[in-house]
Parts: sequence; C-alpha cells; structure tokens
Amino acid sequence: MDMSTTESVKEVLMKESQTFRDLVHQHETYEERLSELASLTYPSESEQIEEVTIKKKKLNVKDEIYAMMAEYQKSH
Repeated sequence: MDMSTTESVKEVLMKESQTFRDLVHQHETYEERLSELASLTYPSESEQIEEVTIKKKKLNVKDEIYAMMAEYQKSH
C-alpha cells in the first residue's frame, strides 16, 4: 500500500467502521501511556513491565488496523 492509498483507506474506515475507530483510539491511548512512561527518569519495575506489555498490545492493535485496511483494499 502506498501512502496516499493508506491514508484514503484509513479515512474511509474511520468514517464507516466503529471497530476500526475503536482500534485507532486504543492505539493512541497506548501511545500516550508509553510517552508518559518514557518521561520517567527512574521507572519502577512494575512501570518497566507495563511499558513492555503496552508495547506488545500496541503492536497487536497496529497489526489489526493494518489487517482491516488490507481487507478493505482487497474488497474494493
């Protein structure tokens, strides 16, 4: 997918799919929390574990987003 196609597919799915919007929102929420954790000078062990866990969850959500985009592009 080139960048213009990616953006147009994303725009359509943002308008048409609640599931897609939820995934994008979840991805943004994870990104915000990772920014908070990254700003800590001395994160605790639990915060370090949380960071790793959130990174994995964020990657899974990103994979779901791109899978939905690829499926949409195939069907249209």
